Amino acid sequence: MPDVRLASPQGKWILLTTVLGSGMALLDSTVVNVALPRIGRDLGADLAALQWTVNAYMVTLAGLILLGGALGDRFGRRKVFVTGVLWFAAASLLCGLAPNAGMLIAARALQGVGGALLTPGSLALIQASFHADDRGRAVGLWSGFGGVGAAVGPFLGGWLVDGPGWRWVFLINVPLALLCAPIAVRHVPESSGGGAHGRFDVLGAALGALALALMTYALIEAGEGSVVVAVAGAAGLAAAVAFVHVERRGPDPMMPPDLFASRQFTAANLVTLCVYAAFGGFFFLAALQLQVVVGYSALAAGTALLPTTALMLLLSARSGELGDRIGPRLPLTVGPLLCAAGMLLMLRVGPGASYPADVLPALLVLGLGMVTLVAPLTATVLASVATARAGLASGTNNAAARAAGLVAVAALPLLTGMGPEAYREPDAFDDAFGRAMVLCAGVLVVGAAVAFATVRRPAAPDCRRPECRTHGSVAVPPLEAETGRGPDGGAAPRPPGTGRG
Repeated sequence: MPDVRLASPQGKWILLTTVLGSGMALLDSTVVNVALPRIGRDLGADLAALQWTVNAYMVTLAGLILLGGALGDRFGRRKVFVTGVLWFAAASLLCGLAPNAGMLIAARALQGVGGALLTPGSLALIQASFHADDRGRAVGLWSGFGGVGAAVGPFLGGWLVDGPGWRWVFLINVPLALLCAPIAVRHVPESSGGGAHGRFDVLGAALGALALALMTYALIEAGEGSVVVAVAGAAGLAAAVAFVHVERRGPDPMMPPDLFASRQFTAANLVTLCVYAAFGGFFFLAALQLQVVVGYSALAAGTALLPTTALMLLLSARSGELGDRIGPRLPLTVGPLLCAAGMLLMLRVGPGASYPADVLPALLVLGLGMVTLVAPLTATVLASVATARAGLASGTNNAAARAAGLVAVAALPLLTGMGPEAYREPDAFDDAFGRAMVLCAGVLVVGAAVAFATVRRPAAPDCRRPECRTHGSVAVPPLEAETGRGPDGGAAPRPPGTGRG
């Protein structure tokens, strides 16, 4: 049984290690978008290269994150976490030194592999290390500090881009990793899933990542209209079909199809696909819009986007409590509609836009919508499956959100008519941005309709509750770790509400 107390020196070291590790990945998800215009100018990259700068990371992360958690359970959570931290740092160094866009994109894909190893491990280390009486508070501190890191990310990214340069957006991960890894080796106890057995679903992970990569390529390059693009799109669909087949027939699938036998789980993931596709497209394009069209510096653009994260950080826990009282259907209907309204308000953000009168109101409405829906969405996912499978359900939902975001980043420029040089032409980009906001709002309305028609209050009163109550990330829903083990080695359900952020 884990017995480390939070107040002990070792407990504080463990908390610091996990915050540093997860903070690296959170920073990356929030700072890179702000740096894109400067990256494009310095490397002579077109819009497609900027899309790949975001999506190369997301393809490998989304495709491998479930496998990363399984590797930690089998070979040791600390070992895989430290490997992920060092891998992430090495790939970040390659990103910072990249001489051209092609090398940057390749390094970003490698960075996503490191993220898939360290992201599931940070929370799993807390679950496996701390005494049961302290675990809820440790999770709360971890998620709270992670939210602060997510809030600081855009500001820090803008300051780095305008100061020492965009390469430091990546290079800053190196000293963080050199601090994190030795602390983990020295102070974090090793742990593993004692009941782990069977083979790894390497084929499923490879097919999932391949399907995402090929379909993303087809969407980004569709404007070329070449045979290669058509073949890539067809191959991506074939890989997706093969992925489903392997998951249905494999002895140890990383994404068991019977999870989706729960109508509530399927409904929650459909809502997730809609809302996180819209969020992914919005945050990719909004950072460009503020710099290319409105004329903000990178620092000003990063700072301008802080209200959404701040609202999430301050109000997500209360939103979760409200969802517990009234059920998920109303929050998951109203939340996307508020987000859609916020994105339509962004239509006012053009040349000469005023931050207090035009930008801030849109971001506040968007942030309130995100606050309304994110915590109840996570709770719905966890409540729709058996308690022992809550961690797997959360990982599947997290991967679905990442996949939705990367598809949106790939598809929106195509659907709105953005050319390769659009981000260098303010008038053309402004027109396309307006069309993109209307499309994102439409997708959110579809998500609200799905929630209203399909989501219901969970029937089981003793279902798993989210442990990460405070949430600051605007890119993906929070990950939840697997349940603990009982004295007989079986899954031990936790009492409702044991973890509070």
